[in-house]
Amino acid sequence: MRIKWFSLIRVCGLLLVLLYHFFKNTFPGGFIGVDVFFTFSGYLITVLLIDEYARNKRINLLAFFRRRFYRIVPPLVLMILCIMPFVYLVRSDFIAGIGRQIAAALGFATNFYEIITGGNYETQFIPHLFVHTWSLAIEVHFYIIWGFLVWWLARQGYDKNKLRSLVFILSAALFALSFGSMFIRAFFVDNVSRIYFSTLSHTYPFFLGAMVATLSGVAETTARFKRNSRLWSVRRTLSVFAGSFSLLLILSLLLDFNSLVTYLFGFFLASFFTVLMIYAARVLHDKTADLKEPLIITFLADISYGMYLFHWPFYIIFSQLLPNVLAVLLTLFFSLVFSALSYYIIEPFIAGKKIRLLGVDFNLTPYKKWLYGTVGFLSALTLVTVIVAPRVGAFETELTVNSLKQAQMNLERTHTLAAGDASALSDVMVIGDSVALRSSDAFASLLPEAQLDASVSRDFDDAFTIFRNHLDSGTLSKVVVLAVGVNSLDQYKEDLDQFVEALPDGYRLVLVTPYNSKNITQVSEVREYELLLAKTYDYLTVADWYQAAVDNPDIWNGTDGVHYSDADEEGANLYVETIQKAVQKAAKHPAKGESE
Repeated sequence: MRIKWFSLIRVCGLLLVLLYHFFKNTFPGGFIGVDVFFTFSGYLITVLLIDEYARNKRINLLAFFRRRFYRIVPPLVLMILCIMPFVYLVRSDFIAGIGRQIAAALGFATNFYEIITGGNYETQFIPHLFVHTWSLAIEVHFYIIWGFLVWWLARQGYDKNKLRSLVFILSAALFALSFGSMFIRAFFVDNVSRIYFSTLSHTYPFFLGAMVATLSGVAETTARFKRNSRLWSVRRTLSVFAGSFSLLLILSLLLDFNSLVTYLFGFFLASFFTVLMIYAARVLHDKTADLKEPLIITFLADISYGMYLFHWPFYIIFSQLLPNVLAVLLTLFFSLVFSALSYYIIEPFIAGKKIRLLGVDFNLTPYKKWLYGTVGFLSALTLVTVIVAPRVGAFETELTVNSLKQAQMNLERTHTLAAGDASALSDVMVIGDSVALRSSDAFASLLPEAQLDASVSRDFDDAFTIFRNHLDSGTLSKVVVLAVGVNSLDQYKEDLDQFVEALPDGYRLVLVTPYNSKNITQVSEVREYELLLAKTYDYLTVADWYQAAVDNPDIWNGTDGVHYSDADEEGANLYVETIQKAVQKAAKHPAKGESE
């Protein structure tokens, strides 16, 4: 039995995910689209199991897993195989370690893989092509655990109402366990991606959906639901549905992935609004018996899983080659084609079902050789790609090497100071992020007097901790260069003000304006504020890396928009020269507390 308006919920989840990935700066909270899918899956799986028990007085667990297999695995395999020819359009960094990524995806362990490797969902320099299968891994974990638990309850021979009650109690207990895990852990982790990827912490949307499933149903509905279905007007039902969708859209505009509020309340609210949509859609189905669901909505819902699978790797690849708008258009085109091919042709063929697309029956039997040949070729190409792929990308290798060089240089400075030759130390300290770290060689060549302290993903808070430690220990250089900002833009005014206020008399501060071609709006706001600070305080100087980056577009070809191209040394030299000029300019200005 197909509930007509459930398709809108699938489309809602897909829309939020696409908006987040394509236009993350506008929809920073669109990642809740995955929680819409989770909640709906928990609801749908549970009602189907309850309905099966009501019909047959038993649950066929093997049949349940077989249906899940045919729905999940073929599109996943197809996605991996079809993406392989496209990976050769981008640099080898994107296939580094791809064998492990594929194994994790096919083993439904991507979430564990990302946790173990220290993956961060939002700040990967070279995004994993299959990182999005973390959600599929959690979904499969839920299917296995929940399928066995409900099957075991069904084996006890309870009547259908008793089973429904026990399923509600069990799902409520598991909801509390999972939600409690996310809520408590949110106060203690330093990388929230560990919670986000966690099966324990992120399965509660499924169980919330399961709880609502016991209160409504699909074929076997409860007496309370039947009463509500009679009492609710169409207008009220539509208001609940539209209002819940609007609230989800508002969350997608307001939530921040790294915010504590998101993990304490954000994901729960997303799931709660989703169950309201589900309940309203179920009522609306009964209220609109004479209406048919628009074919476009049905089509998009049918291919929503495929769209989710295909869009991410296509977008990552195309966004390296084209402006964002063109990358989005190409991603949507290829994702639609492959998703429709998967759902309407490949999946029925594998399951031995009738193939029908747009009202036309297809018979693939005469084309089996071509089909198997294509699969064989793509499989061979995938195997070759895994074999030739580097274990670690050139970008990550470069950062590691530069970290070691930086550590050695700082060690040498420490030895020099201990020997009493303080004049060998410069009075310039650079506290920077991965862009500064990547420029280590250029600093050593062009600005050797500077003491570089740079690290990957460093934000304003981390930088201020380092600043404060040097200040407390009396080792702060007279000229402090603050080269961070890309990783922490939400409270940049307060973050920058704390440096200005804490800077002691007799010291100078140089601010390096951040640059991110994929987040121009926010980084330009930070730049404007830093320029305003420089006009306000004589002891503060701006190294305008943002402007230098805009004036030299060639250094950004095929990059992530934050880290200049590794094709030559032009980007690194330009970065350090920009800082060098600012340091020289700062030396001509009075230090804090000095008069002109």
